[in-house]
Amino acid sequence: MKIAVFGANSTTGRHLTRQALAEGHTVTATVRRPDAFPLAGPGLTVRGVDVHDRDAVDAAVAGHDAVVTILGVPYGREPVTVLSRGITHITDAMAAHGVKRLVCCSSRLLAVRAPAGSGERPPKERFTYRRIVYPFLRTLGRQLYTDMIRMERVVRATDLDWTLVRPSALYDTDTRTDYHFAAPEAPGLYTSRVDLAHALLRLCAEDAYLRTVIGVFTTEGVPTFRDVLLKEVMRVGSWKSG
Repeated sequence: MKIAVFGANSTTGRHLTRQALAEGHTVTATVRRPDAFPLAGPGLTVRGVDVHDRDAVDAAVAGHDAVVTILGVPYGREPVTVLSRGITHITDAMAAHGVKRLVCCSSRLLAVRAPAGSGERPPKERFTYRRIVYPFLRTLGRQLYTDMIRMERVVRATDLDWTLVRPSALYDTDTRTDYHFAAPEAPGLYTSRVDLAHALLRLCAEDAYLRTVIGVFTTEGVPTFRDVLLKEVMRVGSWKSG
């Protein structure tokens, strides 16, 4: 299978690229700074692509069997448009070149404080997480999640064979586990990036959960909430040191 990966230089993207190459797939890793991409080898093409550049995105999509998007930006106060504009260019290119399979990474936090009538179901977690922790994170990342909602709307409006994947709180580990798919509102506090990468790749190969929003959850060897808060949200320390 020929797979184009947007956001390939994220931790999840690098895991996915390694796993796809190990399984014999051909991968085009689209990144903003190709000279900084740490992977190389047979079956891998690295392209410098800014997802705001429609022509560059179009060229990167052409000739592939599937597209995986892992677009993201850090929390911040400035308005975010990279996800919604990027996915618009990606889906337009897919339609133009007849590439049907899209696996798009989103976030479970989109269901927090969803407006009435949206069809979203809140995460089934303990009161502290539902009423305090998740709303706090959604507020902290308001600009990112606002654009992520726009991104999902663009995907849902297409005629592509899409799957929206909503992981829970992300953390780092090098060991893949027996993660599971479930409805996004199902209980599950954490998703390791290596598990998420494997799930995204697996969905490309299996054509499962077409035109569906699905969650991915890790249940083995999960970290504490304090670890995730410090290392993922506050950027204090690293997973390798703790």
